[in-house]
Amino acid sequence: QVQLVESGGDLVQPGGSLRLSCQASRNIFSINVMGWYRQAPGKERELVASISRGGSTNYADSVKGRFTISRDNAKNTVYLQMNSLKPEDTAVYYCKALWGAPVPTAYWGQGTQVTVSS
Repeated sequence: QVQLVESGGDLVQPGGSLRLSCQASRNIFSINVMGWYRQAPGKERELVASISRGGSTNYADSVKGRFTISRDNAKNTVYLQMNSLKPEDTAVYYCKALWGAPVPTAYWGQGTQVTVSS
């Protein structure tokens, strides 16, 4: 199993920056894919960004050029650097890990609130 703990959510003004962290309970090099999702009130949970074990990244069109996902294998942590934040980025952000074989299982963190408002 994998336990995930997110941190870094906060209230920030439009145009500001935040860095979210997701610490895993096991070596993230063993995890197939890790990703950040978000869910705004009244909306479905959506993929924000993901990073594979090999380092390949994927981003939602709405965050391309503003958000960057990265990983620190030594710290078992995945980060989401968010710049040029907009009010529509307001949501609960969740970390997800796909781990295991032969069929990977999805594990989720508890979420961290990001609010972008003046």
